[in-house]
Amino acid sequence: MVDLVLNQKYLILVVALLIILISVTLFLTFEPYKNVSTRPFYLGVEFAYGSQFSQLKALVDQVKSYTNLFVIGSVTLTFNLTALNESCNYIYKAGLSFIVLFTSYYMYNSNGFSSSYTIFNWTRSAQQMYGGKFLGIYRFDEPGGNQLDRGKSQIINDTSLSYAQVAQGYVGNLSSIVNYYSHFQNTVASPVVKIFTSDYGLYWFDYQAGYSTVFAEFLGNESRQIPIALDRGAAQSFNEPWGAIITWNNEFPNPESKEQLLSDLSTAYSAGATYDVVFTFPNITGYSYGTLSQEDFEALQEFWTDIHTNPTQFAATPGEVAYVVPADFGFGFRSATDTIWGLFPASNYSFTAKIWSDTQLLLANYGGTLNIIFDDQTMIQPSLNEYTHVFYYNQTIT
Repeated sequence: MVDLVLNQKYLILVVALLIILISVTLFLTFEPYKNVSTRPFYLGVEFAYGSQFSQLKALVDQVKSYTNLFVIGSVTLTFNLTALNESCNYIYKAGLSFIVLFTSYYMYNSNGFSSSYTIFNWTRSAQQMYGGKFLGIYRFDEPGGNQLDRGKSQIINDTSLSYAQVAQGYVGNLSSIVNYYSHFQNTVASPVVKIFTSDYGLYWFDYQAGYSTVFAEFLGNESRQIPIALDRGAAQSFNEPWGAIITWNNEFPNPESKEQLLSDLSTAYSAGATYDVVFTFPNITGYSYGTLSQEDFEALQEFWTDIHTNPTQFAATPGEVAYVVPADFGFGFRSATDTIWGLFPASNYSFTAKIWSDTQLLLANYGGTLNIIFDDQTMIQPSLNEYTHVFYYNQTIT
């Protein structure tokens, strides 16, 4: 009798284990990529400047099986409350996380401008409706780039100021835009909303202004290592994530080749990016999905599969070496003659040529493990212990 009871218990245990095994197998079969990433990582596309929900819907349908992030970058859609909600609902039902671009504090509805419906109100509703799938707001595109290139959205244009005064004005004015949202949202029901942007310079000061994440722009044949060194260096110092956004080849709107795109995605991922985003410009005649081609989709799908089934093939290049440059030194780092804050020539600062030369030497010696950080004692001292080597702009580097 005892043997019979034991046999029955053994049989029940075996059946239970088989059920668990079958369930796991089925889960992995139908959801092969969702829970096997080795770290928090988002791969997705930005739908920029498209004006039709049908365009957005088509792109979501195209990428939803091999991405987990969608960025709504269309002002036409985000200014229209009905179109915005329709878009977010569709992305959410597709199982993707999403970020929404806003360029104004106010919303529009079918009757036009609506001063009573603010972005602040919408984000609170979105947090409650979409939970963690709503990652945050994309606000004020390329603030550092506009400053460096004296764009229409340049924040400071007074050449009579000192570097420190320009830095203070840039950070102060930009933070008033960024912090509009977070100052009013810090409860369990409505936590602080994350604020994103993309940029190609002055990353340190973007983070200092309060951005949660800055996407370093990868463009054409320009350096990838320098934007990573600057963006990742700032992110690590401010204890925030960073990302990369891949734009186009040397001439807009030509997309990158499959090989180029795979290389860029892999480079950012290996360097520790939390976000890899591919930009697409939908309103291009003759393109079904904006500037993204079938080759680009193949690259995204191949990369998605690789990072979830064989992530060890990507050699990690974390930021282990720090190069410390002067505080308030708003240098563009795109060439030896790049401007400082978009206001002053490189020749104005005696260390500019040395800093550029040092950067090239350190990149040659340490490659993708270099971070460039600023001599802000309140920020860098606690984090310097994370680095195996620390170099300063006012020392001899060989």
